[in-house]
Amino acid sequence: MYKIRVILDTKEDILRTIIVSNSFNLEDLHFTIAKSFGFEGQEMASFYRTDDEWNQGEEIPLFNMAEAGEGISMQTCVLKETLPNVNDKLIYVYDFLNMWTFYVDVVDISSDEKQDLPQTILSVGEIPKEAPEKEFVAEKLDSEFDEDEDDFDPFDDFDFNEY
Repeated sequence: MYKIRVILDTKEDILRTIIVSNSFNLEDLHFTIAKSFGFEGQEMASFYRTDDEWNQGEEIPLFNMAEAGEGISMQTCVLKETLPNVNDKLIYVYDFLNMWTFYVDVVDISSDEKQDLPQTILSVGEIPKEAPEKEFVAEKLDSEFDEDEDDFDPFDDFDFNEY
């Protein structure tokens, strides 16, 4: 049995602690998290592997997006393989139009099996009506190009109206 803490990325404290079965995959976890926060679970979502500093890594999408079916998906990722240890973490993004972002952290793992899983055992805070705004800031890379140079675009001399 997994005890998992899920925290909504907001200024207010909004979290849920859930218990799920060891046999769950990430698709099951997706639906459990969505429902515990009052969503129906009908929107696209992805989990992202992360390190202890919450740096976003490899995406685990709801559906396999690879052409030949070789890619991973939530359905193919079982909890005990994806999150084998206490304190393993994932970032969960629900509804890509609104970007509800959650931090998922394994609090405890035990071999006990309870009936009636999944369960929400702790619920703190109410989810806001609208998703918090996200600000995505990319690092500025040093460029070898001078931004003031006009000779970068070789098509400036053409008059495309002639054709």
